[in-house]
Amino acid sequence: MYKSLFFQIMLAVIAGIVTGHLWPDLGAGLRPLGDGFIQLIKMIIAPLIFLVIVTGIAAVSDVKAVGRVGIKALAYFTAATMFALVFGLVVGNLVQPGAGLNIDPASLSQDALNAKTSTAPPKDAGTFLLGIIPTSVVGAFASNSLLQVLCFSVFFGAAIVVVGRERCLPVITLLETVLELFYKIMGWVMRMAPVGAFGAMAFIIGQYGLGSLGTYALLIAACYGAAVVFIGLLFVVAWAYPRVPLWQFMKYTREEFLLALGTASTESVLPRIMTKLTNAGCSRATTGLVVPTGYSFNLDGAALYLSISLLFLAQAFGYNLDLGQQLAALGVLMLTSKGMAGVPGSAFLALSATAGALGIFPVAGVALLLGADRLMDSMRVVVNLLGNCVATFVVAKWEGQFDRSAMLRAFAGDSAAAMDGAVASEAAPAEPAPAGPAVAR
Repeated sequence: MYKSLFFQIMLAVIAGIVTGHLWPDLGAGLRPLGDGFIQLIKMIIAPLIFLVIVTGIAAVSDVKAVGRVGIKALAYFTAATMFALVFGLVVGNLVQPGAGLNIDPASLSQDALNAKTSTAPPKDAGTFLLGIIPTSVVGAFASNSLLQVLCFSVFFGAAIVVVGRERCLPVITLLETVLELFYKIMGWVMRMAPVGAFGAMAFIIGQYGLGSLGTYALLIAACYGAAVVFIGLLFVVAWAYPRVPLWQFMKYTREEFLLALGTASTESVLPRIMTKLTNAGCSRATTGLVVPTGYSFNLDGAALYLSISLLFLAQAFGYNLDLGQQLAALGVLMLTSKGMAGVPGSAFLALSATAGALGIFPVAGVALLLGADRLMDSMRVVVNLLGNCVATFVVAKWEGQFDRSAMLRAFAGDSAAAMDGAVASEAAPAEPAPAGPAVAR
């Protein structure tokens, strides 16, 4: 048991909580451990996405199929995000988490809010869309801009298909070999996962303390309760269409989910979750396109948090929003919540933009959430990650690039055994077959 990565991470998370609670100063000082591990993961994310997408498109050998996957993924993301926002508003109206607080906005710190949001000014839709196109391929990789890397990867993979697989066979063989090397590196990096989870959890508890849970009890209960119901709906969606038993999938990926919880970051598990989705029957091209795109466009957990927090703030300042105001806020949140993955203070940016656009409450009032934001990380991380996994299964099934028999074999232990513990990524993912009614692993 002690060799299991799941057991090691679980022990590290518990140790981090205990350390942060008993020795807060020590816990707060352990932040570099968590940040260092996430930086190690980020070191390989951009090239890994490039290699997975290019080799996946080359294997599918159908440029039109790639375009269909992208369109279907964006359609699913839009529907899922809209539902999460609407569901969050429903929960906020029913629970009334901010009612009776009677907060004076003048008593809140605008400086603290500025410190959270000054590093990433809001962007309009046009600027955001242009930002997906890299001005330099090298710059996209250097800045670790996932959407820009994905954009270039699609062009590169499509070029291989158009030129011809036989002519490009030496390039494809080289990329496959390099991909195998990156999976080897990922296996080494994952050996540090328990250390990263320990440092991140010790910092969160040491910095904010367990006592801060009581201050925002109703808001936290509303967000986590909504997350539980939303996850239940994801179970239904996963079983109704691609016929994926989501509980078995979560058991299959328990190490990744626990690591994401411990580090409060979905980026820390991006390479491994893509590998496991591929081994669970989704084609490499679909996984490579849907998952990285979903990290920016399909933030279901963040959408739940934003809509509930918006009503919490309005109620805390004594504002009762009518249906028209809530619908307007829904539209603004739909726009401001896109493309903010990994941006510091993204939730505060989205809420500040919504408050400024609609004049519902003073923008400075968003500072009321400064103490609660980090407490919501676990909820957002799990829902975001699980939502993107379900999206991958749905789009793969929709496009005919999902092999359910491979998924069942993976859940039964064939792929799980090959990927157990820290050596999970050392095996290169199998090739998908050309697009059709079903594909092999």
